[in-house]
Amino acid sequence: MNRNLSLTTRALSVLIVILLFNWTVSLAQKNSLGVKELPDPVLQEKLSAMVKDFRGDVGIYVRHLPTGRTAAIRADELFPTASMIKVSIMLRLFEKMHEGKLDYHASLVYRDSLLYPGEDILGSFRDSAKIPLSEVVMLMLTMSDNTASLWCQAMADSGQAINDLLERSGIHNTRVNSRTPGRRPDWEKYGWGQTTPRDMCQLLTMIRDGRAVSPDASEEMFRVLSRTYWDGEALSQIPPFVHTASKQGAVDESRSEVVLVNAQSGDYVFCVITKNQKDTSWKADNEGYVLLRNVSRLLWKYFEPKSDWEPAPAIDKWW
Repeated sequence: MNRNLSLTTRALSVLIVILLFNWTVSLAQKNSLGVKELPDPVLQEKLSAMVKDFRGDVGIYVRHLPTGRTAAIRADELFPTASMIKVSIMLRLFEKMHEGKLDYHASLVYRDSLLYPGEDILGSFRDSAKIPLSEVVMLMLTMSDNTASLWCQAMADSGQAINDLLERSGIHNTRVNSRTPGRRPDWEKYGWGQTTPRDMCQLLTMIRDGRAVSPDASEEMFRVLSRTYWDGEALSQIPPFVHTASKQGAVDESRSEVVLVNAQSGDYVFCVITKNQKDTSWKADNEGYVLLRNVSRLLWKYFEPKSDWEPAPAIDKWW
């Protein structure tokens, strides 16, 4: 009797293991771009708790690239891109360069008519000053210079040309709205551009993998994205000696950042976007900026649990 009970217990144990394995495999799914995703319930719970009391709407997408482990909160909902749309503008510019229609090192002539009012570096140039296209691209991504960005959008043959490229690339939600015929209602709702957290992560992953335009174009775009000036939010919670590629965005009611981290235990990519924020201040302790830091810090510790790195005391004075 005891022997039969023991055999039955073993059989049940084996059955449970098989069922658990099949359940785990069934969770692994591929999104519309064929990317394997394996929901991570522990990470999901941590992120959900972090955004629970946020005064506004939050979208998050995270993927650990080697394993496909993911967490998502409103990851396919539309949010304002703010300056993150500049990644898409860059993509189209590099396609034109790949086609031989633009020269990365060509000398351009700046005109006062290009000025977008603000505190941009390019906007401080005198009329008829010369600047290489490569430096205009650098200003668009590194400094998020709006005068440079609108000039780049014009050189990209319009927002519609950028949107067409995004659609061909399998990016179905990210779109340029500003200065794009037929998209005024979207512009009124989302501003310059619209996207989803998942889309932004997919864009950076395509570039990282050499699948955006061409391998050589992807490599240069990844380098450009690795030189951001704006390192006071998500990047401040990642060791400075760890390579990252990123783009940030901000308007009054929205804060956003997409980051791809070349971590020792495997690359991971994440995007956090907010909208309808109650806190519209422009100080370092804005609730959106704090959320970006908190999510980034959580992810670094989660994916690199052996790291003993901590931000230096008083580092916030540099933000």
